Amino acid sequence: MAQATPSHPTACLALADGTVFYGHGFGAEGQCVAELCFNTAMTGYQEIMTDPSYAGQIVTFTFPHIGNTGINIEDDETANPVAEGMVVKWDPTAPSNWRSSETLSSWLETKNRIAIGGIDTRRLTRAIRQQGAPHVALAHNANGVFDTDALVKAARDFAGLEGVDLAINVTCAQSYRWNEMRWAWPDGYQPQKTPKHKVVAIDYGAKRNILRCLASAGCDVIVLSANATAQDVLAHKPDGVFLSNGPGDPAATGVYAVPMIQEILKTDLPVFGICLGHQMLALALGGKTIKMNHGHHGANHPVKDLETGKVEITSMNHGFAVDAQSLPAGVSQTHVSLFDGSNCGIALDDRPVYSVQHHPEASPGPQDSFYLFEKFADYMDARS
Repeated sequence: MAQATPSHPTACLALADGTVFYGHGFGAEGQCVAELCFNTAMTGYQEIMTDPSYAGQIVTFTFPHIGNTGINIEDDETANPVAEGMVVKWDPTAPSNWRSSETLSSWLETKNRIAIGGIDTRRLTRAIRQQGAPHVALAHNANGVFDTDALVKAARDFAGLEGVDLAINVTCAQSYRWNEMRWAWPDGYQPQKTPKHKVVAIDYGAKRNILRCLASAGCDVIVLSANATAQDVLAHKPDGVFLSNGPGDPAATGVYAVPMIQEILKTDLPVFGICLGHQMLALALGGKTIKMNHGHHGANHPVKDLETGKVEITSMNHGFAVDAQSLPAGVSQTHVSLFDGSNCGIALDDRPVYSVQHHPEASPGPQDSFYLFEKFADYMDARS
């Protein structure tokens, strides 16, 4: 079933169930196949598109004004967009923002990413909520000619994200040191010149702002690739180990990541994980993860800290979750989503080891969750 066709359609979104949406293409021409999710954030489309956790996904933005603040190099979470494409309600307008250096459309074209506008994103979002994250094919062609049967077939042939290790595709090629702190007026990003702690960060698809938050908490950060061994980590003599966010099925990444984490857990080092890092830690401790119906993607998710009773407004981006019922003795659930009760945090009862599903670096609160980085620094202080 197709939606009403706009005049001169130049893009087409085909779902595996045969539903076809026509719209206006922008960005690069071409075709891509991916899982479709929706994100409810009102800001941060550039950060979302460059978040490595969106590998293998096309993002539907429920907020209609996408592109109105343009693009600037400071807001990239990694060097290039990682999300396969984007779906929006209205075609992007000319940007109105003093920081903008480029339009969204030209940036997407340069970065070889496909986008479609003029879509009924409310209808699409309802379909995702009701049926789960669908497999889709997105095509942009200036002549407006599409083989919809072939696109639907491509969507049906997409293998999906379950059982797929995507972290290895987005991790760093070689280790590097990070000392840039969070952006602050009027100087922008400044280096950390007096770090107190050496932290090894395992890059499963790390966002730059997470690394900045670690630096702002007083850390000298050494980033290692996702498949680093425990020997690689301990060779740096760190004061703590950080497990980053990332894409894909945690069970697949866990094949090589879990044994490394379990070796680190034999030491007394503080360990802190976010998103995929949270799921990796849970697996290493004996828990399990599950695929969610449509995941959590947005910047207004209420999460309750069970230790303090505080409710934090958080940013989330995940399609898998830790099964709280699978957590073994000695591991406590520390945070839960107030939307659906799903697990959002764990901690060892007797060790400085903890993780959260949400993104404290994304500042939706805006500072509701930064204490998690300070807690990591406090644990390292106590150990020194």
